[in-house]
Amino acid sequence: MQEKENDCLSLAKKAAIKAGEEILKVYEKDFKVSYKKDDSPITIADRKANDIIENILTETNIPILSEEGNQIDFSERINWDLLWIVDPLDGTKEFVKRNGEFTVNIALIKDGNPIIGVIYVPVSDCLYYASSLGTFKEFNGKKNQLPLKTELRSFRVVGSRSHLSLETENYINKLREEKGEIEIISMGSSLKICLVAEGYADVYPRFAPTMEWDTAAGHAIAKYAGKNLIDLETKSEMIYNREILKNNWFIVR
Repeated sequence: MQEKENDCLSLAKKAAIKAGEEILKVYEKDFKVSYKKDDSPITIADRKANDIIENILTETNIPILSEEGNQIDFSERINWDLLWIVDPLDGTKEFVKRNGEFTVNIALIKDGNPIIGVIYVPVSDCLYYASSLGTFKEFNGKKNQLPLKTELRSFRVVGSRSHLSLETENYINKLREEKGEIEIISMGSSLKICLVAEGYADVYPRFAPTMEWDTAAGHAIAKYAGKNLIDLETKSEMIYNREILKNNWFIVR
């Protein structure tokens, strides 16, 4: 199983990087923005990245659940004990704003649990990945296992740059009462989970809508770095390939 896991991780890393290269080709030019039924933006970069990822991952013969792929009914998915969950361009709003805070997310799920996670940041060429061997970050030619050792600092909460809800603000205010001085970091996409996994931030509360493909890869990266992604409805680790793909509120800590 370890050999298969290593092969799957290698393919996921390859797919994420190749997709990221294609995303940057679009990012560096003018591009059109369309909107889905839920008013979320989509660009040609989302679609091109998805095609690349699916072409590479198809080699594994493991079914793929992607935000931009064909949506498979739960009556079929319920039989999948192993599947890929993909967000080919997480943070399309950040992509449109051109602030660089967007990622490629790829996760391998076994029996509802994330066992491999890859998050690639195309603009900075930064790669996060996780498996049973641990969580790692490759950046500027260096490879480090996460979490990193951190200096003494104030308590840090990471929040969404585009989706900071009233409930999140209330949660942060309660933390202030408990912790005293609190530093708030705003960040887009799945990078928020990576900051907690890295040890750069202490907690990421998400009291606003997300989907399974927004969190699956980050969940693996957090888990194998010794962190938790807790579903606030079930009070336990979030599970995946559910009938309803919309996530409950959660906290990464």
